[in-house]
Amino acid sequence: MLEKIEVHIKQDILDDLKLRIEKTRWPDEILNSNWTYGASLSYMKELSEYWLTGFDWRKTESLINQYENYIAEINGHKVHLLRGKGKGDNTVPVVITHGWPGSFLEMMKLIPLLTDNENYPFDVIIPSMLGYGFSEKVTQTGCDVSLMADIWVKLMLELGYKRFGVQGGDFGAGVSSFISLKYPDNVIGMHLNYIPGNYYPELADGESFTEEEFSYLKSEEEWYLREGGYSLQQNTRPLTLSYGLNDSPVGLCAWIVEKMYGWADCKGNIENVFTKDELLSNVMLYWVTETIHSSVRLYVENKKAPLKLGKDSFIDVPVGIARFRFEEPFPPRRYIERGFNIQHWSDFPEGGHFPGIEKPELLAEDIRNFFRKILTKE
Repeated sequence: MLEKIEVHIKQDILDDLKLRIEKTRWPDEILNSNWTYGASLSYMKELSEYWLTGFDWRKTESLINQYENYIAEINGHKVHLLRGKGKGDNTVPVVITHGWPGSFLEMMKLIPLLTDNENYPFDVIIPSMLGYGFSEKVTQTGCDVSLMADIWVKLMLELGYKRFGVQGGDFGAGVSSFISLKYPDNVIGMHLNYIPGNYYPELADGESFTEEEFSYLKSEEEWYLREGGYSLQQNTRPLTLSYGLNDSPVGLCAWIVEKMYGWADCKGNIENVFTKDELLSNVMLYWVTETIHSSVRLYVENKKAPLKLGKDSFIDVPVGIARFRFEEPFPPRRYIERGFNIQHWSDFPEGGHFPGIEKPELLAEDIRNFFRKILTKE
């Protein structure tokens, strides 16, 4: 069942938000520490002032509502999706899945780039993962990326697409990978700009990792020691964290914006990549839907469902990889090839974890090139 909707948040929720921002109790900080200890205090004050006096959520709603928005009921779960139809008759359907701390908003710049190209148009479907945005919050255990893969396939079939492409980054890469593993006959190809964090290749008897792979595993461990405090908390006690973030808009904003700063190719200035409106629109989506806990507990659920590929299972569908320079940690090609059928690889000297916002033209062109390549072979 598919219900067309328009997004409109009640005004009393927006009014309450302003009161909470105005009553923020600010911490102190080490002098001139900038982003070293976390989200910069001076920038958070600047961003919060703009939130109060310059930001207009209604403009974000208008941007969302220029596309078709639906709530689909699949397997008893309600899923929000955005759809952009390509020009012409020979469109390629692709379902694009976001991750955390992103949202469907992260992918909106891709829609015109993929749908309006008359030479190679796409039908673009962008669902909100369960527990994110306007999709349902699932309060039972077992809501992981594998479950969402099952739902996404039924969703695409409901929309009339028997075969389609999949694309994703962050958790979206996990959803896409499980679709490709479990439903290969429905998948034209899979394009990823991130390798699922729960992926681990299983080696055959007598086989071992290369020096390059061992070096990567060491660097990954070092990255998590340096940057992974958020992950440890979200992987173990997400509810405790969420009491504060669900109650304080500035606390929520700082938790998310620090990752936008740290994972993007922003060269020390977050607004080299994101506008204040883009940052706050994404934070607002988490705030007005009260989905910070339902989103971060996916870390716990996902940990229970590792993506083990290699000697006993393999993703055979054609796979394209877009490697953006500042997406870290990122495995070497050999490590990925142990579980994925790589047919296309692009290295980009710029960009980070959020290429849909950072480098939408590069990402859209790479998606197009990959699917053109594999469909030409068919």
